[in-house]
Amino acid sequence: MTHGLALSRANAGHSLTGGAPRPARVLPARATALLVAVAAVAFVLSVSVGSVGVVVPWAALDPDHTSYAVAAARLERTVTGCCVGAALALSGALLQGLTRNPLADPGLLGITAGATIGMVLAVAVWSVQTLSGYLWFSFLGAALAAIVVHLLASLGGGAATPGRIVIAGAAVTAALTSWTTALLLTDHERFDRLRFWMVGGLGTGYDALQAVGPTILAGIVLGLLGTRLLDTLALGDDLARGLGRNVVRDRLVVGLAVVLLAGSATAAAGPISFVGLIVPHAVRAMVGSSHARVLPLSLGWGAVLLILADTVGRVIAPPTEVQVGIMTALVGVPVFFLLVRRGAGVRW
Repeated sequence: MTHGLALSRANAGHSLTGGAPRPARVLPARATALLVAVAAVAFVLSVSVGSVGVVVPWAALDPDHTSYAVAAARLERTVTGCCVGAALALSGALLQGLTRNPLADPGLLGITAGATIGMVLAVAVWSVQTLSGYLWFSFLGAALAAIVVHLLASLGGGAATPGRIVIAGAAVTAALTSWTTALLLTDHERFDRLRFWMVGGLGTGYDALQAVGPTILAGIVLGLLGTRLLDTLALGDDLARGLGRNVVRDRLVVGLAVVLLAGSATAAAGPISFVGLIVPHAVRAMVGSSHARVLPLSLGWGAVLLILADTVGRVIAPPTEVQVGIMTALVGVPVFFLLVRRGAGVRW
């Protein structure tokens, strides 16, 4: 009975800022209906809008249509964006629940930078040329970066507090990014493709999805299974142990999901930041802090945010395109400073 009561309190809306539980402002059914409607509009716009307009979006399914080539290419890009955006948003929501840090995001805590340098080293040292080969180095780099950030945040015998984690993540991200840039400058010919990928884009298409699709799916399943784990961990490690949870094992399960999601997304589309920061906060503002609501809705809204950012990037500076990684940064940086100004990183 104690276990059920404690979990019900957590599910009622444990506040990420350590204050009173945050109630849902929108009923889950309405929030889901809104997501479906916005996602449908975003999907159609993503296929239709660009330097060349596509009047009939379903031309992507008709090889005889005059707009088939353009529409099919955009459909490929849209599907990739949905998968990458969903993976990034869910990994951010999982990280924020795992670390009890509202500023947690794979891009801010060094995980994306670790995945990136892992892929670059795969090319530089082991001459790996296929995405399926890059992928494992991406996972390894992401996992090692997460471990290093946690160790740095725990230096001096203190606990890895949210503030320390953010500082350690920023330091690791800066170091790994500079090393990655240095590696890219050593061989212009070999790294030419990776330099374009480093900006963050969705031009990899179905080939990338074939390589990362299974690992993204595995990460989503693990992440959604971690709903109850996160609600229990939100009560504090001591109480979680008292409720019979193996805290170390639970953290490893959620951490593995984050590595799979962030590593796969980075391998497919390059380092894209702030999606995992923005989306979970927006979802909590709508439906409260229960992970049973936040995690599934973050998946959908992450997909919507990324394909809308990609669509706007196609038309904001014609005739060229602005890469989606730049577009998410344009939105994400002000949101990050707004959260810091509100004290989100120190109240938890």
